[in-house]
Amino acid sequence: MSNINQNLINRRSKALGPTYSHFYENPLQIVRGEGVWLYDADGKKYLDCYNNVPSVGHCNPHVVDAICEQARTLNTHTRYLHENIIEYAEMLTATTPEDDYVALFVCTGTEANDLAYRIASTVTGNQGVIITENVYHGNSTLVAELSPSEGRDHPRPDFVAEIAAPDSYRGETDANEVDKAIGQLASHGIQPAMQLIEGAFENPGLFTPDKQYYHDMLKKTRAAGGLIVIDEVQSGLCRQGENFWSYQNSGFVPDIITMGKSLGCGHPLAATVVKRSVIEKFGKTTDYFNTFGGNPVSTAAGRAVLQYIHKENILQNVHDTGIYFRAGIAKLQEKHNVIGDVRGKGMFIGIDLVKDRASKEHAPVEAARLIELLREEGMLISTVGVKANVLKVRPPLIFNKEHADIALGMMADAFNAL
Repeated sequence: MSNINQNLINRRSKALGPTYSHFYENPLQIVRGEGVWLYDADGKKYLDCYNNVPSVGHCNPHVVDAICEQARTLNTHTRYLHENIIEYAEMLTATTPEDDYVALFVCTGTEANDLAYRIASTVTGNQGVIITENVYHGNSTLVAELSPSEGRDHPRPDFVAEIAAPDSYRGETDANEVDKAIGQLASHGIQPAMQLIEGAFENPGLFTPDKQYYHDMLKKTRAAGGLIVIDEVQSGLCRQGENFWSYQNSGFVPDIITMGKSLGCGHPLAATVVKRSVIEKFGKTTDYFNTFGGNPVSTAAGRAVLQYIHKENILQNVHDTGIYFRAGIAKLQEKHNVIGDVRGKGMFIGIDLVKDRASKEHAPVEAARLIELLREEGMLISTVGVKANVLKVRPPLIFNKEHADIALGMMADAFNAL
């Protein structure tokens, strides 16, 4: 490690405290980004297969220009009329034609999920939340309780019930898990206000169960009085290559959709998108305001992202490149027994590493080593899963077949070196 890096680590620890973690044994100092590439302080470039925030590429000129132009003109809040805010809300809800939705703007996915609970508990009069094991939905005091992947130093609150993830690889897909969760809440005299589900069950291991699983599961929650909230912060905005949002792949209609990260391509922009029939009930009780959420600069960024997605046919690119990339990984699977399963859709791929294919025993040590080997090769990814043994591949949406070939070459070398 260079003296410069060590100095930055020391300063970082002193200035930011002990709660900020970093990636890699030897932390990266990233100084520049362009498209699907990141560059460190020494000029080395890395193929970014991890960051979904720069959805249409790092420093996309169309988005940067839109931000700069609006920042030079005006930036205030949503209590004044502004064309950007209204037009972006119209554009965003046009991607959710299954019902009559409205958009409430916030700055982060945490805020979006926090607001979703406020709406659901107000409208239903209930307090309970059904979540999936090992998920992450955000970091506020409330939403952290709905994010067991971050760990708890106290028992799970009575208003929260967890279901097992639909692990189709290990034969653990059961929509009846929700019955147990509803019963658990009832034992404390609580009914569900909502079920909060990830669009691809990302943190438990990146699973995409069949349509019937969703319909069977969500029917039970609605029958118990709860609303359906789909967290599209990671899985949405064309990420899976079939539709704009992951819920559209399975044909169910959520009551609330939470969005974030990728909406602003690096600018802090998120949204809680709500059925009009639901928000009208909420609006009879209270109003909603967020000082920075949906400001003219943020919505200029969001509008530019959607314009670019439509103009460049990004959804089709994600679909085609995803198929091509997964096929290449499947060929690696034939050569390396440590690869137990390859799953996912579009630009959201999970590679389940195992010690033994017969037992399907998780291989977290090997996964951690692969991350470091790929970093040395010049490719950035991360791990997810209850045992942290699943490689999570989640590049910007502009990632194409040429980039996939580069990635596959690096992966081949890394697996050979494992």
